[in-house]
Amino acid sequence: MRVHIATDHAAFELKNYLVERLTADGYEVIDHGAATYDALDDYPPLIVPCAEAVVADPGSLGIVLGGSGNGEQIAANKVRGIRAALAYKPELAELARQHNDANVVALGGRMQSLEESYEIVKTFLTTDFSGDERHQRRIDQLAALESR
Repeated sequence: MRVHIATDHAAFELKNYLVERLTADGYEVIDHGAATYDALDDYPPLIVPCAEAVVADPGSLGIVLGGSGNGEQIAANKVRGIRAALAYKPELAELARQHNDANVVALGGRMQSLEESYEIVKTFLTTDFSGDERHQRRIDQLAALESR
């Protein structure tokens, strides 16, 4: 599975950790930056290309990171076709995949340890959408709103 990942300065260490761990796990990780630490960088120019890559790469998933993950989730959700969910524990990542068919997970680099973050991401990547009709119906309603 291909995994697209991006961050600003606030989760630079976490991004590098996740890239290393996920690569070791056999994932094909596409790093959309930041490539170097810059305390003054802005997250939208880094997050949006990552989200666009997820949409352009069917079957892939995305990870967007920042200090809290909130702004990054918002930025990713501006891209048509993205369903980004903020997760701060594995159960939220699992529900985002099972119920919302989320294709991007957002995490805050300042909110949990590296290992806890890895567990959230791993749960997200290994959980499938349930396919339940009620969940699909709601996703379809969101897609209709998005296309207006």
